[in-house]
Amino acid sequence: MSKSHESENLSAIAEKLCQCNKCTATTGSGKGFGLAGRQAVFKVLDDLIAALFPGCHGYEPVPADQIRGLVEEKLHAIRASLRRQIELAFRYQCEFDQCKDCGDCGERAEKATHALMAALPAIKCVLQEDIVAAYEGDPAAKSFMEVVMSYPGVMTIMTHRLAHVLYKESVPLIPRIMSEHAHSQTGIDIHPGAQIGPGFFIDHGTGVVIGETCVIGRRVKLYQGVTLGALSFPKDEHGNPIKGIKRHPNVEDDVTIYAGATILGGTTTIGAGSDIGGNVWLTQSVPPGSKVYNQQPQPLIRERKVRKE
Repeated sequence: MSKSHESENLSAIAEKLCQCNKCTATTGSGKGFGLAGRQAVFKVLDDLIAALFPGCHGYEPVPADQIRGLVEEKLHAIRASLRRQIELAFRYQCEFDQCKDCGDCGERAEKATHALMAALPAIKCVLQEDIVAAYEGDPAAKSFMEVVMSYPGVMTIMTHRLAHVLYKESVPLIPRIMSEHAHSQTGIDIHPGAQIGPGFFIDHGTGVVIGETCVIGRRVKLYQGVTLGALSFPKDEHGNPIKGIKRHPNVEDDVTIYAGATILGGTTTIGAGSDIGGNVWLTQSVPPGSKVYNQQPQPLIRERKVRKE
């Protein structure tokens, strides 16, 4: 195939690809609102975490006398980038929903950006409680720094507490991109809508799922493979799942849920101080102070017969 023919062929392919944007393109106003892209969201998320814990999530040591200046400089850059990303996300959503050109996407972006930046000190205070919970809850932890820099559950809750602020401000796309980035790195899937109290610790973490309408109290500890999920979804008269209703369980203060447990349903509440054993399946509430375990199976042990010489 000649180079000119190959170029024409690629041009035709490009034309066809650009015609197949039904799911990702805006709805046809021709305004061409784009999005910053996943990598831009990942970058601002990494910068936010680096601002919360300077020297822990960067590439170089940070001298003590330079921390404040570096954090302030980073915050200015974060704010500008994040505000732009949020405005583009609002504009995209407006196009997708075919709403009227109300012109308030910029104002909403400014409000959401301010909400997150203003919340950073409070987020850090809550994260300090999460870090202490992880250190005290894991006998293998040697230091707070080890917890901050290496524990997947702590990394995920850092991301969640940032994404949750944007979720509450109704920011489209970006909170979910943040949470799915943490999911891809740690195997822990927390929807940004979940409400999680301080002192939260996920030990090991792989396979944990926490749904959008979960409400989790203070000092809750989960192990790997725990699911806080929904039962079957109610549907409207057209057969579409009804959104915006409570679908996921409540977990009150000081609850421990062991590996592989599954707790489902929007009316299910795990009472304060309860222990939920491994591989338990629950679709009903349990009172405070409960201990819920599966009946212990009886192991079958066969002794190996030793042949006499």
